[in-house]
Amino acid sequence: MAPLLADANPARARLNALRAEIEAHNFRYYVLAAPTLSDAEFDQLMRELQQIEAQHPEWITPDSPSQRVGSPTYTTSFAPVTHAKPMLSLDNAFSEAEWDAFTARVQERLGLASLPEFAAEPKFDGLAINLSYREGVLVQAATRGDGQTGEDVTSNVRTIAAIPETLPGAWPSFFEVRGEVVLSHAAFAALNAACEAAGEKKFVNPRNAAAGSLRQKDPRITAKRQLQFFAYGLGAWEGAREGMAQPASQLELLDWLQAQGFLVSPHRQGCANRDAVLAYYHAMHARRASLEYDIDGVVFKVNARAAQEALGFVARAPRWAIAYKFPAEEAVSQVQAVDFQVGRTGALTPVARITPVFVGGVTVANITLHNIDEIIRKDIHVGDFVSVRRAGDVIPEIVAVLPERRPPDARAITLPSTCPVCGSAVLRVEGEAIARCSGGLYCPAQRRWAILHFASRKAMNIDGLGEKWIELLLEHGLIAHVDDLFSLSVPQLLTLPRMGEKSAQNLVDAIEAGKHTTLPRFLYALGIREVGEVTANALANHFGTLEALFAASREELQTVPDVGPIVAQHVHAFLRQPHNRAVIDNLLKAGVYWENPTPHAADLPLSGRVYVLTGTLSGLTREEAAARLHALGAKTSNSVSAKTTAVIAGEAAGSKRTKAEALGVPVLDEAALQHLLTPTPTPPPQGGRG
Repeated sequence: MAPLLADANPARARLNALRAEIEAHNFRYYVLAAPTLSDAEFDQLMRELQQIEAQHPEWITPDSPSQRVGSPTYTTSFAPVTHAKPMLSLDNAFSEAEWDAFTARVQERLGLASLPEFAAEPKFDGLAINLSYREGVLVQAATRGDGQTGEDVTSNVRTIAAIPETLPGAWPSFFEVRGEVVLSHAAFAALNAACEAAGEKKFVNPRNAAAGSLRQKDPRITAKRQLQFFAYGLGAWEGAREGMAQPASQLELLDWLQAQGFLVSPHRQGCANRDAVLAYYHAMHARRASLEYDIDGVVFKVNARAAQEALGFVARAPRWAIAYKFPAEEAVSQVQAVDFQVGRTGALTPVARITPVFVGGVTVANITLHNIDEIIRKDIHVGDFVSVRRAGDVIPEIVAVLPERRPPDARAITLPSTCPVCGSAVLRVEGEAIARCSGGLYCPAQRRWAILHFASRKAMNIDGLGEKWIELLLEHGLIAHVDDLFSLSVPQLLTLPRMGEKSAQNLVDAIEAGKHTTLPRFLYALGIREVGEVTANALANHFGTLEALFAASREELQTVPDVGPIVAQHVHAFLRQPHNRAVIDNLLKAGVYWENPTPHAADLPLSGRVYVLTGTLSGLTREEAAARLHALGAKTSNSVSAKTTAVIAGEAAGSKRTKAEALGVPVLDEAALQHLLTPTPTPPPQGGRG
């Protein structure tokens, strides 16, 4: 480690702190394969160090992290290997301005009036490896380490099928091939699934998994990891035969490596000018999410290798190449708070408020956490430092918590017991991931959907009251809940934009007509979770009156056909919310009514029967026919089965009639339907085919 300078000067103190911090992170990244910083955070630290050293060059020491590649060689179980030729790192560009500054330096050093041709390749996010070949045979494989000395991982590298043991063709007596060991997304997913099944810690990303795989003491474990290797360059080149020269360009070099049996990037390309460079960069950025392997940028190298030699190197990087990095897809931020938002159906969704961070090309400040189970599974606390990902246009997500950075005052996140919008009880049914506000008729977060559903054709059937008018009524404060609909007047409606007198009168008349309904329709209109038309009919038929339904316990609700414990819990909770009861009472006071109470289900003439309606009926719609059948105790279904009592077939009846005939289920025509709907103490016979 670089010797510490006197820290009386704040800049020197910061320099010392940065060097120590970068050394520690290098150890975690290169040796332990368990980094605690994202690449973007590490880049920021390194850039800050370089800026201080640029302002004070007299403070630069040879072993400063800015002057070395990777990490120093630490004592490990792998033998040290000195590279025949140093393995350097690459400088980075993060913007067009930084790219232009790099090319300006290249042109100036080469004395060119225009940009030279560049070879472009994706920058694989893996582990750099140096392969040594003697007389065409692989003799050693080593990690990059500090650029001068790496670690011997030959036995593990030999398990990678894409690395040839012997080479065809012509080659010098000794040379080094440089490239990247990577893990595909599919192999990474399979590896983590196996870790999870074995109760082992999962890897954070494919790069860490690849690094960890190469550091296994047992090569048989490495062999199972499906590692891949892509070659991109040469190191030492010694003992070439007469007439044997290295390829003249970077692109020719990649072709030569491919001819020797190595995998090289299929996306390599020459770029003749600045426009071609930027077009390639943006094209690879757009394809990034669809590639089989992780890439974090594009590497541009001066294509002519003679020009590379002329440009030479600085302390840790070549002057003829640069990594033009993509905006970070992962970044680290801190969870400042977690709010619970209430959706239109009452679902509570936790949203993390994080310290704004630039990731995936945008600034992210809010992240949806889906549900409380997700929070528990990821062990997210308020105050945690978390890894945030955003690939392309995908919604940001918290990938993982960094437990080693959890502050002492971090707070666990709990599901609220009452709705943060209206104060109603929050209900979470056993077995369901989503928790919901039970104040459906009252809760402001749900009212738009509640009113739209209430007015719909199969509910209260208020003709003409669509989403556009509901939005205007709410926006102008004419209504707050569904019960306010029945106090609207023509003068009030005329205050709305684009509302004429005739339209206002028509809407008032439609609302008035909607007061006359049925108990099943009214129950369906309330929008109780899991209560559709069939369940609303079953509840009305079973209890007969709204008062009896109000008084029913959860156990009594479960005695209704098709009502299980989950539906019973939703109904029971909804009807016991004071807000909902107040709105229902207001609806009844406003004049909503239905005919005499429905008899007990057992006393209805069609109780226990199931009908399927198909085709076009001439005297009434299928919905009207279904409603009248429900009023007589019958159920309707959309599918035909052996339990179907009969299929009622109108004009152009299709597959449902065919299936009924195949199953021996009676098929009734419209005349038989009218017999069914005729109120008589004795139900008509079920026989007869239409």
